Amino acid sequence: MKPNLLQRIFLQEDLNFLFTNRVPRIALTRAMGWFSQIRSPLLARASIAVWRLFTDLDLSDARQQRFASLHECFTRELRPGARTIDPDADVLCSPSDAIVGACGDVQGTQLFQAKGFPYALGDLFGPTQDSTPFHDGVYVTLRLTSAMYHRFHAPHDLEVDHVTYLSGDTWNVNPIALKRVERLFCRNERAVLRTRLSRGGQPIAIVPVAAILVASMRFHFLDVLLHLRYRGPHEIACRAHYAKGEEMGWFQHGSTIIVFAPRGFTLSEGIEPGARIRMGRALLQLPTEP
Repeated sequence: MKPNLLQRIFLQEDLNFLFTNRVPRIALTRAMGWFSQIRSPLLARASIAVWRLFTDLDLSDARQQRFASLHECFTRELRPGARTIDPDADVLCSPSDAIVGACGDVQGTQLFQAKGFPYALGDLFGPTQDSTPFHDGVYVTLRLTSAMYHRFHAPHDLEVDHVTYLSGDTWNVNPIALKRVERLFCRNERAVLRTRLSRGGQPIAIVPVAAILVASMRFHFLDVLLHLRYRGPHEIACRAHYAKGEEMGWFQHGSTIIVFAPRGFTLSEGIEPGARIRMGRALLQLPTEP
């Protein structure tokens, strides 16, 4: 879809960075959280109309077409059959609709948010999580734009056994900011989901990272909403089983999910920076069993 005038202006890097970062990010994020929850179908329709001026919002695959609040639109469900889950047991599928960002091999404990902008696994995972299983492993950064479907799903049959919540800032996570702000993902609010595949028991880490206007994450297996005013506990033991493609939770807006797998996993065909993918499509290939 060809960008309109407002979208072209907003794509100017300096203006985009100024408007989405050199502002009171946390205050704006809290204000958006309050505004999006206002239940008024008329206000929701007007807000969605303004939203469409700046994005390529497409609601054709949404389960419902009328929304009582902006929040309902942000966290919309899909109509049945709107996504196809790759059935191959040797495939880890994408947990979300996304644009692929930096991806590939973890170099020891180092990976990249953008060319020339490295960060360390330990800084992202925090001091309490053991990142050793993913040293020299593989990772894929998945960026959810504000217009995308915001729910995320299990990439394979797996069990979630621990969540670490790390509060932080709300920098924008778009490519413009990733080229300017060092260790951005390590600064922002995020959660580290520790999981194991049902087949083989390989560890998989799923790291949802919040951003400006979206410092709130809901996981079905927790009875708390993780957000900027959340005060703990920050280490949450759990035991939740998910089938491949089953919904795990959602962001309140758009943001990023980083998927980590151990050495031996490989990127699926077509997974490269800039690729637009949908939830359920092949993301990583499991190691070939001897």
